[in-house]
Amino acid sequence: MTPSAKLLVVDDEPAIRRLLVTSLTRAGHRVVEAGTAREALTALQIDKPEAVLLDLGLPDRDGLELVPLLKGAGVAVLVISARDGTDQKVTALDLGADDYVTKPFDTEEVLARIRTALRHRLSAEVTTPQLRIGDVEIDIAGRRILKAGEEVHLTPKEFAFLVELAKHPGRVVTHSQLLRNVWGAGHENDVEYLRVAARSVRRKLDADSTQSLIRNEPGVGYRLITTG
Repeated sequence: MTPSAKLLVVDDEPAIRRLLVTSLTRAGHRVVEAGTAREALTALQIDKPEAVLLDLGLPDRDGLELVPLLKGAGVAVLVISARDGTDQKVTALDLGADDYVTKPFDTEEVLARIRTALRHRLSAEVTTPQLRIGDVEIDIAGRRILKAGEEVHLTPKEFAFLVELAKHPGRVVTHSQLLRNVWGAGHENDVEYLRVAARSVRRKLDADSTQSLIRNEPGVGYRLITTG
């Protein structure tokens, strides 16, 4: 069970705030709310939330401008917005958002995404050199990948690709982030490199084609699935 956390809901629509506050409170979280960017930044300083559910269409400031400010304060950021364009999602994630949910949303999905974002925040504070998912063990420090106790050979690029995802378990890592960090500057548009790496890693690590460790978020990036 996920421990209780203090959350900040930022949305200019009172009905949306009420829905989220009710759902989050029922799940055991402590919730504060804000209807503007100014109120959100004030709440950030006074209430010190662990995660923020952030709408982008705020009346006094674009929510995208708040993402790096919130991440700079060390909180997890889940964007919840009616903006469903791929470019908006990529921008928010590249700015540091932990996840992006489009409106209208399912409250259970939001709760699940918040749990993942909080876990990611905790793992970022205490970096672990190993990650175990089912029978797969990713040993970052030892530069080894094990499946059912047997070492799996990955090429250097495949290993680096998987490690980038393992550093952010459950979180979408954008195409540009992966390409820049694994293949280097100047390769941000070579998305085919990612398709090849993902396909090869899946073939070597997945139990079957219906339960992949790596999920493609079309047009945005890839996510390492850490739960069933």
